[in-house]
Amino acid sequence: MTEQITATRFHAAEGVGDWRCLYHVTSAYFRTGSLTEGITLVDAIGRLTDEEYVTVDLRHNGVTVNLLRRDVALARRISAAATELNLVAEPARVQLLSICLDALDAPSILPFWQAILGYDPIGDDYLTDPARRHPGLDFQRMDEPRPQRNRIHLDIAVPHDQAETRIAAALAAGGHLVSDEHAPKWWTLADAEGNEACIATWVGRD
Repeated sequence: MTEQITATRFHAAEGVGDWRCLYHVTSAYFRTGSLTEGITLVDAIGRLTDEEYVTVDLRHNGVTVNLLRRDVALARRISAAATELNLVAEPARVQLLSICLDALDAPSILPFWQAILGYDPIGDDYLTDPARRHPGLDFQRMDEPRPQRNRIHLDIAVPHDQAETRIAAALAAGGHLVSDEHAPKWWTLADAEGNEACIATWVGRD
């Protein structure tokens, strides 16, 4: 199996401009003009690899490819296959969504959420959809109860070169910046009623 490398090393490599690291996932989106074009690309990817760390999402207007390992060589081959089919990548279209639950004792409540969702655990603070179709559930540690603060929020991992654009759009739509203390790992924003969400990137996580 391919050695896992850092996001910094992946993005420094040649020939991976179609791809963006999002937490543990590396993603590319290729726009298609029809379902038939998408199936052709998926078929080409299937001839390139049968690695279990590759997932493909096929829609009528595009194909999203996720690599659960930062495999530079495979990313290059998939991009080349798309180029041969005259399909253009749109890196701004990829993102990774997690639902985050603030918890005082994550290991004690994780089994409940695992049972109710039918998810698989990763460590003692994260649950993932075994079919890789739905958002993960991330348990974030609290040091003390916060009765006046939302306990659930969304984390949206976006391409590192799209974070400022996404933040600007949220601010223009009536939101406000709660904190940029941890930027560029993440920025915390909120809507007009104080409901929070985080825009996150891979930068600073290597």
